[in-house]
Amino acid sequence: MNPADGSHFRPSSDEAPRGRLPWRLILLLGAVALLRPLMHITGVSGGGDVLPKGLFAVGATVVISAVWIGVVLLARVSRPFLTLVLAGLVYAVLSMVLSAVLSPVLGGELQGPFAQPIAIPMVLIVNAIWGAVVGGIAAGLRAALVSRHR
Repeated sequence: MNPADGSHFRPSSDEAPRGRLPWRLILLLGAVALLRPLMHITGVSGGGDVLPKGLFAVGATVVISAVWIGVVLLARVSRPFLTLVLAGLVYAVLSMVLSAVLSPVLGGELQGPFAQPIAIPMVLIVNAIWGAVVGGIAAGLRAALVSRHR
């Protein structure tokens, strides 16, 4: 791979065929995003002197989004948009399960989407949109990098 000739950004010959998705990568990216709720649960994002709580959550989302984009570009994923939409959905499901498991232990009662099932579709939609936005950015960057190095 020679970055000077752009071969780094061309799809590799060992890449999954167009019909297959990198499911292990999708699951890994969804799990990486669990850092955000875990930071909240552990109090790391509790706000305070350095950053307000809301700003910390936004910052964590931006960092996770950047990691997702970097990973799909470096892995030369053929369909970054779909991959990241699915990663967003995986994160949504994992975060709801995490909430269902930990909220009774930490708070004494079930909290989160499973306590209010009407919220489940919104959690899925919001995180699919997050994946779509980040996936759109990644797809645009991938297209720009491929065309630039042709």
